[in-house]
Amino acid sequence: MRDLFIRIAIVVSAATMLVTGIWMRIDPAGFAAWANWPNHVHFLHDAGVFQMGIGVMMLAALWWRDVIAVVLTGFVFANSFHAVNHALDLKLGGGRPSDWWVLALFSALAGIALVARLRALRKGGQA
Repeated sequence: MRDLFIRIAIVVSAATMLVTGIWMRIDPAGFAAWANWPNHVHFLHDAGVFQMGIGVMMLAALWWRDVIAVVLTGFVFANSFHAVNHALDLKLGGGRPSDWWVLALFSALAGIALVARLRALRKGGQA
């Protein structure tokens, strides 16, 4: 019963993170009005993807018991969409033109590490 409660709490909490994150990403003005925040589109886009990244990590923790795989999954998800935000929001305060590809490089590095970790786990070894 305790495990069921924990799983339900994780799913509900992850869902709230995903819903608010998606809302910030696709309707930053609506979220800003609801939250009584300034409507800084790029900031809300970034905050949204980090919210979604937390939700993805929480759900990944239900799938995998390996903390490294969970953390890498959350990082790859959040940082990759962060890179997309910087590319799309360049004229909205998204930073320097180089920011998106530097972020994308770190996502690629972490993605390669995630694949390596999952392969090691599948073979039964400890990475």
